[in-house]
Amino acid sequence: MNFDALIIGGGAAGLSCALVLGSAKNKPFAEGKRIGIITHQKTSHLQNALFNNVLGLQPGTLGSDILEQGKDQLNSVYPHINQIDNEKVVSVTKNNEGFTIETNKNTYNSKIVVIAVGYTNLMTINGLESYIEPHPRAVIEKDRIWLKNTDHLIEKNLYVAGTLAGWRSQFAIASGSGAHVATDILTLWNNGKHTKVHDKI
Repeated sequence: MNFDALIIGGGAAGLSCALVLGSAKNKPFAEGKRIGIITHQKTSHLQNALFNNVLGLQPGTLGSDILEQGKDQLNSVYPHINQIDNEKVVSVTKNNEGFTIETNKNTYNSKIVVIAVGYTNLMTINGLESYIEPHPRAVIEKDRIWLKNTDHLIEKNLYVAGTLAGWRSQFAIASGSGAHVATDILTLWNNGKHTKVHDKI
């Protein structure tokens, strides 16, 4: 299966990125774009999270609920986004038109790839090893990592979002990072014209 953009990771950053990309579906520059998200994210820190300090979320909201509700929201509002569940990415390699993404079950090709998995040193995706460095905003004892990037861009058409991009582990920061990457991709599709997508009453 071929994509114009494929997001790897169904946590706060990955789902936020997918929602913003999905919301541009009626824009001429995004029309017909094939977008996918690999949502297998059993190690997300949201699994054990409890939120009392996030604007717009009811105090006591569980991160595990957000993970499931986020996928449901994406499916109901932007069903054109292809959700790929129960697959784990094992490698990302460059090809002539972008990247080849291999999972434990399938092989995909995408012009753009967004890596939005967690920042633990257990992150093992072949092809990304050369970008791994100690995390700049985490305590040394936790042995966290990031993928070295400049403003979320690792190299041409390869992005990273969330804690793995070097941000602190706060829900609002990870969500914003995913949205940031999505607007960068939309700007790219819109021939470099700075782009954001807002719904209005």
